[in-house]
Amino acid sequence: MSRLRAHSTWVPAAIVAGLAAVMLVIAGCGGGDDNGGSSSGGGKELSSVGAGEGQLNIICWASYCEDGTVTKGVDWVTPFEQQTGCQTNVKIGDTSDQMIDLMRTGQYDGVSASGNATARLVEGGDVSPVNVDLVTNYKTIFPDLKDQPYNTFDGTHYGIPHGRGANLLMWNTNDVKPDPTSWSVILDPNQAKKYSGHISVYDDPIYIADAAVYLKAHQPDLGITNPYELDDKQFTAAVDLLKQQHPFVGDYWSSYLKQINLFTSGDDQVGSTWQYQYFTLLADGQPVKAPGADTGFVPTEGATGWSDTWMISSEAKHPNCMYKWMDYITSASVQAQVMQWFGEAPAQSKACEPNEIATADKALGLPADPQFCENYHAADPAFWKRVYYWNTPLADCGDDRGDTCKDYNDWVSAWTEIKG
Repeated sequence: MSRLRAHSTWVPAAIVAGLAAVMLVIAGCGGGDDNGGSSSGGGKELSSVGAGEGQLNIICWASYCEDGTVTKGVDWVTPFEQQTGCQTNVKIGDTSDQMIDLMRTGQYDGVSASGNATARLVEGGDVSPVNVDLVTNYKTIFPDLKDQPYNTFDGTHYGIPHGRGANLLMWNTNDVKPDPTSWSVILDPNQAKKYSGHISVYDDPIYIADAAVYLKAHQPDLGITNPYELDDKQFTAAVDLLKQQHPFVGDYWSSYLKQINLFTSGDDQVGSTWQYQYFTLLADGQPVKAPGADTGFVPTEGATGWSDTWMISSEAKHPNCMYKWMDYITSASVQAQVMQWFGEAPAQSKACEPNEIATADKALGLPADPQFCENYHAADPAFWKRVYYWNTPLADCGDDRGDTCKDYNDWVSAWTEIKG
């Protein structure tokens, strides 16, 4: 799957980030502690960080590793090179599958992995456990991003959290009345037909999880507990719901710029979106809205979302430089810049301090945005508890149902059927 990586809430829409693919694991405790896990994967964790090897080769989502070549002045790679002597070579990954393939060449030291990639990289022995004690800035990362199933496996840490975002319900207030607070406005056929041809839906098989979140609330007899662990009955119900929605969908979007343009023109009136599009349209004076502060932008049923993790290759030729990078990229000043440029909530709590936000705005040439972290709910754990982070569907249901759930191949096939 792929999603465009946005820069910053207030960056003009003409600035284009690259494609990125993300499916992340549902939030929840994964066990472990903050002392680093034991070695149990494709390599051993470091016990100390020594002098850098002089080079670093990393795979990044677009906008995560800016070096000033795309946009002048937007550069956090060069200062890292100057501080550490680790000359950094960045490979932009377009999809999680591509990132996994690249990591398996043994040519890269690390990767900014999404949830479906993290589990597969650990299982394949492609990454090493991470000694979080060696990453100084790990201590002040938001607690609810630590020890999660997409970065901690069997009590062992395999990554350092980077950032996160949520999928929202957005509508044009001139066209959609009264204000909806539920996904019913686009998923209940009786309501969706009112906006036929003007509904905007994310174009990816993972969107089936959004239907599952909705059914979890509205058809509890289905017994859905995890929207990514669906047995035949649950999966069929979610797919059938989206097939009923299909005639009313005007646009299946994957480009955030396309959705911004369609909402601006009025062709899109209501649909699923990201925080980036919402705040960009709002800043442009467009009549858009999302569920209010009382629900924290998340509809009553909850929502899906994503988070990303830095991981180190089990064949890393420059492990010391990779550890230095993981510490650097999660520092307050760098996170404040990356997250505002990209448009998601930072993992580093100190990045939300007013002086860090103001300094980042100035460095990036952006208008002052002191409410950035509040807008993105960075320090609001109650908000994120209602977000089901994207995950790769597996046959293993994760419970006593055994291997009776639909895997990602089933989701891909079903998505083709849904769209016709």
